[in-house]
Amino acid sequence: MSSFSLKLSIMFAIFSLFSRSNAQLSATFYDSTCPNVSAVVRGVIEEAAQNDVRIGAKLIRLHFHDCFVDGCDGSVLLDNADGIDSEKDAAPNNGSLDGFSVVDDIKTAVENVCPGVVSCADILAIASQISVSLAGGQTWEVQLGRRDSRTANQAGANSNLPGPSEGLANITSKFSNVGLNTTDVVALSGAHTFGRARCVSFSGRLYDFQSTGNPDPTINATYLETLRQTCPQGGDANTLANLDQATPNDFDNNYFTNLQNNKGLLQSDQELFSTTGADTIDIVNRFANNQSEFFDSFGQSMIKMGNISPLTGSNGEIRSDCKRVN
Repeated sequence: MSSFSLKLSIMFAIFSLFSRSNAQLSATFYDSTCPNVSAVVRGVIEEAAQNDVRIGAKLIRLHFHDCFVDGCDGSVLLDNADGIDSEKDAAPNNGSLDGFSVVDDIKTAVENVCPGVVSCADILAIASQISVSLAGGQTWEVQLGRRDSRTANQAGANSNLPGPSEGLANITSKFSNVGLNTTDVVALSGAHTFGRARCVSFSGRLYDFQSTGNPDPTINATYLETLRQTCPQGGDANTLANLDQATPNDFDNNYFTNLQNNKGLLQSDQELFSTTGADTIDIVNRFANNQSEFFDSFGQSMIKMGNISPLTGSNGEIRSDCKRVN
C-alpha cells in the first residue's frame, strides 16, 4: 500500500469512528424507551421553580461544568467515594455549584417511569433546555444517548473550567480545548442573562483590581456604586448579586446590552466587550441588536457543548442514583 493510500485509510478510519460516535446521539434516542422523559423533567423543574427562582440557572451551570471536564458524562454529580474525588469539591464548584437535589428529584421521577433507561448526563442536557425555555428563551433539539461515567476528575475541574476573573485569552483557550469557537464563547456566556453570582466572584473588581488600588476601569461608575453597596469591603463573600440587573430571571439578550453599557457583573463577562480588538466585540453587538440571532446561536452552541466527548454505546453506565456509581 502506498503512503498516500495508507494516509487515506487512516483518515477514513478516524472519520468513521468520529461519525459513529456522534451518530449515537440523537434527538429521538428515547422515543421508544422513555417517550415522556422531557415532560417528566419539565414537571419536576416547574415544581422546583416555585420555591427557587434560580433553579434554571443552576441546572444549566451543572451541565456546563459537567461537559467541560472529560465531556458530558454526569461526572460532576458524583459524591466522594472510594476511588472518586468529587468534582463538587473542586475550587470552581465548591460552595457555588448547586441544584443537585433537584437533579436527584428528576432522576427519581424518571426512574419511576423508565427504570434504568435515562442517564444522569442526559438529564442535565434535557433540564438545561427546559430551564431556558421556561425562562422565556428558545428551544432546541437536545441530542441524547449519553451514558454516565464511573469516575470523576477533580483535578480536571480545577484546571479546565473557565473562571469569573480570567482574561479573555484564557477563557477562549479553554473553550477551544473542547472544540468550541469564539461564537460559542459569547453565546454560551449569554447564559448569564439569568441567575446570580456571589460577591467573591467579582468583588476583586470593585476596590483593588489587579493590585492597582482602583476599581476595574471597565465598570460603569453608577453600577460600581450599586455593587459596592451589595458587596462592601469585609462583607459576606457569599452575598448574591443578579448577573443581569434589568431582567434577572428572564432568558433574553439584555446580558449583551449590559456589556455594551459596561454593566457586566463578572470580569469574564465584561472582557467579551471591553478587550480592545477582540473578535468577541462584534458578536456581542450582533446579539445585543438581535435577540433571535442570540437565541439561534445559543441553541447551536448548547448542542455543540453537549456533544463534547459523550460516553455512548457500551461505555459507562446508566446510574440509578446520580450521586454514586452502580
